[in-house]
Amino acid sequence: MNLRTDLQIISDWIKPSTSVLDLGCGKGELLYYLQQQHQVTGYGLEIAEENITSCIQSGVNVIQLDLDGGLADFKDNSFDYVVMAHTLQAVRHPEQLLQEMLRIGKEGIVTFPNFGHWRGRLHLFLHGSMPVTRALPNSWYNTPNIHLCTIRDFEKLCHEQGIHILQRSVVNHAHRHSLGARILPNLLGEIAIYHFCKK
Repeated sequence: MNLRTDLQIISDWIKPSTSVLDLGCGKGELLYYLQQQHQVTGYGLEIAEENITSCIQSGVNVIQLDLDGGLADFKDNSFDYVVMAHTLQAVRHPEQLLQEMLRIGKEGIVTFPNFGHWRGRLHLFLHGSMPVTRALPNSWYNTPNIHLCTIRDFEKLCHEQGIHILQRSVVNHAHRHSLGARILPNLLGEIAIYHFCKK
């Protein structure tokens, strides 16, 4: 069973026989894989109807929900992990959603495109316009991303919110690791993957 590389990194951080809530779960690939390979239980939250149909067809439990409406329907500590892949930058209040993730889950995992990557910086410097890159493929007027941040920005927010970072992986647009991204993650990493908990 093949899994997208960033989702494989996330799955490696999740212990078997635990519970997972996947925010913005898409077609449910991660939950399906975790159910089949690691006996994980859980739910996906998704807003797009075509993705919900795919989840149901795969046997993934899914609830239609707009993340901007909050997670008040879930009790404290309902899940071992709350995952949000490539969605943090598209929600209205990412700082509140991070706190909600750690209210309803013991640990959180997020991924997001790093706006501090050198290609974006160079494009903005040379052309004076918003960059379109492989990790950020949309033009400014039709992008779902409303809160672009850098790796440094995210870590500063975690510090301000009392969030302890357990693990970090920084990869390129194809979700591959490189020595450069390990040494200079904010400059050479295109996609950041974080595993965190409360301090």
